[in-house]
Amino acid sequence: MLSNVAGAEPLIPRVNLELGTAENPQDVSSTLQVIALLTILTIVPGILVMTTSFVRIVVVIGFLRNALATQNVPPNQVILGLAMFMTFYIMQPYWSAANEQGIQPYLAGEITQEEALERTVAPIREFMFRQTRESDLALFVNLSDAERPETQEDVSTFVLIPAFMISELKTGFQIGFMIYVPFIVIDMIVATTLMSMGMMMLPPVMISMPFKILLFVMIDGWHLLINSLIVSFR
Repeated sequence: MLSNVAGAEPLIPRVNLELGTAENPQDVSSTLQVIALLTILTIVPGILVMTTSFVRIVVVIGFLRNALATQNVPPNQVILGLAMFMTFYIMQPYWSAANEQGIQPYLAGEITQEEALERTVAPIREFMFRQTRESDLALFVNLSDAERPETQEDVSTFVLIPAFMISELKTGFQIGFMIYVPFIVIDMIVATTLMSMGMMMLPPVMISMPFKILLFVMIDGWHLLINSLIVSFR
């Protein structure tokens, strides 16, 4: 048995890296493609932030934490982890479409690299267009001094991404404001009650925070918040 295992072919491939002088244009092109690929891999986290639902989710949960006055609860790692997996859940249909339309046909040799890139980006652009306000898109189109686009295909991705970003920030702040309102009411009631009792030296936050947490738990706040966030992207 040991001999069979020892004689079995290894399953892990061997990778060779060679440095040398390019002898023809094809070698130069391949080198530039590898450099471009490595550069793209280094900015993948930024691309995920700029083109997905991650920004809105993080902003809203951050507003919730500040409204509850719980300081570092939930901690940043929990917020980022929750936002990341919610982003995977929301973006899964678009990423699946990008894989089926662009990546898999390219790996099968059915389309060229340029066609694969265009087909892969198309579902992500569709998601961003659905969440981007026309006024924000018009702002960056005007700032880019580009011709007025007739269709969505005429809009450059480099124009669409910043427009999508500021639209997501505005939407996140709007949702955050709605979250803040009931908790501000609780703060006002507690502060007024303490002043009427003559307890001015007692910080109202110490008294109001347990009531805000109790209210959030009683209404099943996490369920409502996550459901509202997911529905807001549909």
